[in-house]
Amino acid sequence: MSSSTIACGPCWSVVATVAGVSSMMLHHVSIVATDLARSVAFYRNVFGLEQIERPPFSTDGAWFACGALQVHIIINPAGTFRRAATIDTADGHFAFRTDDFEGCIRGLIAKGFREDAPDGDPWRLRLRRNGPAGFPQAYLLDPDRNIIEINGAP
Repeated sequence: MSSSTIACGPCWSVVATVAGVSSMMLHHVSIVATDLARSVAFYRNVFGLEQIERPPFSTDGAWFACGALQVHIIINPAGTFRRAATIDTADGHFAFRTDDFEGCIRGLIAKGFREDAPDGDPWRLRLRRNGPAGFPQAYLLDPDRNIIEINGAP
């Protein structure tokens, strides 16, 4: 991993029984975006995700590996997007878990994210080091205002 890539730790998958079906696990998270190059650069440069092969669908997109899980970028300018440019932790989001929360935060700050950035600023970083979840949490937005949580192992 290059020095410009932050390592937010591995992604984990948990096999569970869901609706009576055993061996269910989360496979991927899909994120709707408007600009493929911008989104690929964001997820590669901010989170250090490795781009993997994607089937030739009729729409543009990119797939990334995250341990046993995947992050799928789907280009759809008519897709469903958040209108607000603020970080609302009660709105839909997905989360990365890291075993080095403070190191990950330092990496994000080195890339330009800031706690003191005002709401609506794309570089806003919202931190909850001792929040009600029982583990530290950070929130930021991708270029299409999708909310991303980063949390530390309890």
